[in-house]
Amino acid sequence: MAEPISEIGLIGLAVMGQNFALNVADHGFPISVFNRTTATMQKFVAENLNTPGGLKGFATLEEFVASLKKPRRVMILVKAGAGTDAVINGLIPLLESGDIIIDGGNANWNDTIRRERELKAKGLRFIGSGVSGGEEGARFGPSLMPGGDPAAYEFIRPIWEAVAAKVDKASGKPLEGAAPGKPIQGGVPCTTYIGPDGAGHYVKMVHNGIEYGDMQMICEAYALMTGVLGYTAPECAKVFAEWNKGVLDSFLIEITADILGQADPVTGKPIVDVILDTAGQKGTGKWTSVSALDMGVPAPTVAEAVFARCISAVKEERMAASKILTGPAETFSGDKAGMVQAIHDALYCSKICSYAQGFQLMREAQKEYNWTLHFGEISMIWRGGCIIRARFLQKIKEAYDRDEKLANLLLDPYFKSEIDRCQENWRKVVSAAATYGVPAPTFFSALAYYDSYRAPRLPANLLQGQRDFFGAHTYERVDQPRGKFFHIDWPKPGRPQLDI
Repeated sequence: MAEPISEIGLIGLAVMGQNFALNVADHGFPISVFNRTTATMQKFVAENLNTPGGLKGFATLEEFVASLKKPRRVMILVKAGAGTDAVINGLIPLLESGDIIIDGGNANWNDTIRRERELKAKGLRFIGSGVSGGEEGARFGPSLMPGGDPAAYEFIRPIWEAVAAKVDKASGKPLEGAAPGKPIQGGVPCTTYIGPDGAGHYVKMVHNGIEYGDMQMICEAYALMTGVLGYTAPECAKVFAEWNKGVLDSFLIEITADILGQADPVTGKPIVDVILDTAGQKGTGKWTSVSALDMGVPAPTVAEAVFARCISAVKEERMAASKILTGPAETFSGDKAGMVQAIHDALYCSKICSYAQGFQLMREAQKEYNWTLHFGEISMIWRGGCIIRARFLQKIKEAYDRDEKLANLLLDPYFKSEIDRCQENWRKVVSAAATYGVPAPTFFSALAYYDSYRAPRLPANLLQGQRDFFGAHTYERVDQPRGKFFHIDWPKPGRPQLDI
C-alpha cells in the first residue's frame, strides 16, 4: 500500500467543494478528493494538475481514506441532512480512533450535536464548521466557524487559518487581490474556534439569519426610493454606491449597487425590472427564528425578513389581491435628497437592531447549550469572507472589547450615540412607509424592537391580566418581589387574591 500523501481529504465536488479544495491546494496543502460521481472527480483533477499543494483524486472511499495522513482529516461538503449522514456512515468503517470528520455544510446545529456525540462513542472526532462566503469565498477565502472537540480543531487550525479570508490588523478591512495560485499573504484570518459540538453551526445559522435581515432591509430601502421617490434602478445604483463609502460599507451594499446598475442583455432594461419578485430560501433564516422562539429571545427583524420572502412567494395571490385591495393615494412632494438621507439612516438603525437581536440570541444559546461564545471574536471573523462582511462589524468587535459581558449592542456607547443621531430620520421613514403604503417590515419591526427594549413599562400587564382571567395563568405584582405569583377570581373581583 502506498504511503499516505495528503494533509486533508474532501468529499463532495459541487462548486463549493471544488473551490474549497483549490483554496486548500493553493496554500500548499496536499489534498485528496472524492466524489460519488467519479467522472466529476476525474474532470476536476485533470483541469487542476498544477496547484501548489497538489490535488489527488480517488475513485473509491477506501483509496481516498488510505491516502490521508494520520490523524485523518476528512472534510464533507455535500447537501445537508441525510446526504451528510450517508457519507459519514460510509466513512466510519474505514477510519480509526482519533480520526477527524469535518462537516462544512449548512447543517442544523442539533444534527451536529448528535453527530459529534455518536462519533465520539466510536472513538472518532467531529467538527461542524460553518463556511460563509459563497463560491467566491470558498475559492479565495471564506469566513470559517468551526465547533467541536477543541483538541481536534488544533489538527485543522493551520489549514483553516491559511485558507480563511484575511483582514488588515489595524483597520479590520478585508484584504483583496487573491488569484488562482496566488493566495493572500498576511493579515488576520477570519476564523477562530467557536465552541463545543454544534456551536460553530449555530453561529453560522445566526450569521445567515442576520444576512436575511440585511438583505430585506436593503430591499426596503430600494422599495422606498422607487415607490415613494420614483427613482429608477440606475438612480438607486448611484445612491447605494455612495452609501458604500460610509458607515454602510459592506459586501451586500456593494453588490446591490452593481445589480441595480446592470442592464438586461435581452431587453436592455434594468435587470431588476425583469426579475420576478418571488424570493427563495434554504431554511437557515427560519431556523434562526424558530430557535429564537424556542428560547424566548426577541428577534423580530430576522423573522420579518423570513416572512417577507414567504409573502413574496404567493405572487399569484398578490396579483389578484392588487385588483381588490386599495392603499393610500398620496404622492411625495418634499425634499428627495433629504428623504434619501433619511432612508440611509433608517437602514443603519435597523441594521444595528438586527445585529443586536442576533447577538442576544447567541448569548442565550450559550446558556441553553452550555457553550462559552466570544462575541468579539465572532464579529472579527465576520469582517471578511462572509456575506455580511462590513465595516460596521469592526465597531461590534470594539463594543465587546469595551465590555465582553455587554447585554445588548444598543447599550454600547458608540451604538447608542449612532441611534440617537439617526433615529429622527428612522422614524420619519417608517412614518413615510405607512403613509405611502410601501411595505417595510424589517424597518417597522426594528423600530418596535428598539422602542420596546427601551420601555420601562410595556402593556404586558394587561396581557397577563387577560391570561389570568381566561386561564388562571397567574401574574406578578409591582409591589411584591419577582417570582411571587398571584391569581384572582375575575368574575367575582371582591374575592381575595390567592398567593400561588
